[in-house]
Amino acid sequence: MRINKFIVPLKIEAAAYQKMYRGDAQHVVALDVEGRKIQFPAASLRPFVTREGIEGVFVIQVDETNRLIDIQRQRG
Repeated sequence: MRINKFIVPLKIEAAAYQKMYRGDAQHVVALDVEGRKIQFPAASLRPFVTREGIEGVFVIQVDETNRLIDIQRQRG
């Protein structure tokens, strides 16, 4: 199985994420550091939500059919 990795900086304010949490938006569309567009389920960000929203650089792994395998906040 081939795994693709995307390094994605995100800054989503709390009010915007609340829309995703309620189901108003099902997916997040973002650009990775190489300028590639990636779309992934908004629910996958729930573990990273703070009062301010979501902020950080994330490593997103997808399989060869572009299904999400894992998402982790990059350390450092």
